[in-house]
Amino acid sequence: MFRSYHAAHLTLRIALAIVFLWFGADKFIGPEYWLNAWVPQGVVEAIARVGMSGRDLVFLNGLFEILVAVSLVSGYFIRIFASAAILFLLIVTSMHGFNEVLVRDIGLAGGLLALAVWPDRTGW
Repeated sequence: MFRSYHAAHLTLRIALAIVFLWFGADKFIGPEYWLNAWVPQGVVEAIARVGMSGRDLVFLNGLFEILVAVSLVSGYFIRIFASAAILFLLIVTSMHGFNEVLVRDIGLAGGLLALAVWPDRTGW
């Protein structure tokens, strides 16, 4: 059986990048959905105090998710963006509690954690 750490690493990166790109782009396509369905009203009120709108927050989340995808595809700053994305998923979980989204986010966080601790390329 052929085994390749490089192929496994690349496959994991591309699969996670597709998810983050999809959700990031969707936040620009339908920001009102994300704002009304997923952003808690308390968060909208808190960011309004610093002059940001809820739409701005949705767009910033989308931009962050697209940057995570670009990092995963390009191979640059993977540990930084994987770690930041794990933190992002933990924040989302703390705001929404246990539900079907949490199950998805656990899988995403597991893949990101694998990339964050993956050995350097010299170990391939």
